[in-house]
Amino acid sequence: MNFLIFFSIVLLIYASVNFYIWLRASQAMAFTPGLKPWFTGIFFFLACSYIVARVLEKLCFSYLSDILTWIGTFWLAAMLYFFLAAVLFDLLRLLLLPLPGFRLKDLVFFPQLKGILLLSTFLITSVILFAGYRRAVNTRLSRLEIRIPARQAERDSLSIAMASDIHLGTLINTRRLQHLVQLLNGMQPDIILLAGDIVDEDLVPVIRNNLGAALLELKAPLGVWGITGNHEYIGGADDAIRYLETHGIRMLRDTAVKLPGTAWLIGREDRDKPRFTGRERKSLEELLAGTDDSLPRILLDHQPFGLDKAARAGIDLQLSGHTHHGQLWPLSALTKAIYEVSRGYHRIQNTHFYVSTGFGSWGPPVRTGSRSEVVLVKVVFVKE
Repeated sequence: MNFLIFFSIVLLIYASVNFYIWLRASQAMAFTPGLKPWFTGIFFFLACSYIVARVLEKLCFSYLSDILTWIGTFWLAAMLYFFLAAVLFDLLRLLLLPLPGFRLKDLVFFPQLKGILLLSTFLITSVILFAGYRRAVNTRLSRLEIRIPARQAERDSLSIAMASDIHLGTLINTRRLQHLVQLLNGMQPDIILLAGDIVDEDLVPVIRNNLGAALLELKAPLGVWGITGNHEYIGGADDAIRYLETHGIRMLRDTAVKLPGTAWLIGREDRDKPRFTGRERKSLEELLAGTDDSLPRILLDHQPFGLDKAARAGIDLQLSGHTHHGQLWPLSALTKAIYEVSRGYHRIQNTHFYVSTGFGSWGPPVRTGSRSEVVLVKVVFVKE
């Protein structure tokens, strides 16, 4: 019932936003009434393509659902900027309404100018989407060096290659995944850590495209480790975890493991686990109960909430993702308001935090508010 209520609200908002965009665009086409039926048909197809694609994926996965997914996800990004443009023009109209005589307000309401503004909005949005797509597929390598007490660590440093929010599926396909594998292996790290949302809900395109074969190519002396994110739970965590473990990823599910002579590696279940399973994840205190302070503690927690709790618990380094730093501008302002750290490095007392903007993307393969990234963390162990 909660899912139906949530889905109904989302669908209502989606339909309302699309209707508002269609209404304003139709009004701007008053000087070319012959084009309106064609415009309405194309608009309806674009607005419905993502929803139809998701339904088709569940019923009968095919290349048609692939095509509709690509069209529909790009439309999600275009919809945001068309909506912002429509709101901006309406605000301008409201500001100009009180003006007397034939002034700027008359020019704004002039039919031909409306058409010019509509065409300009379309061209500008197209440029934004193209630039955002380039930012999404050109992955940046971010580097971080931190110093933490060595305690009884037997080595001088630890090199960590970290990626989050890969979102394997229709959009993050074999070519993109092979690029990620090359990036992570090319760092020659001691360990590879995948901080949640490794798969994008539905396993069908992952299995059909045999993406697991590329995952098997990930290599690091201390192994390749991962945790669940909210998208693993949306699509069914148990199936996703079985697939990932079959293809070389050692999944940590509220588990702490000891990397001999190096560090404790602690992986939390995703924060949304109770919403999908009705079962709580373990608390930090429960997870740390089986560890000791002889070695540094590294925590993987997909969603960067409760950073102060990790600091009080004595975590040395926490790696997270999830936020995408909003992915699409201006949504980064929203993630900044929700999360203490929306992206990048942060420190609380002796605890270091890094929140990655992620490798893949949710929805549109477009990034205008952040860059696609993988992270190389060098942990230098300092003798106390």
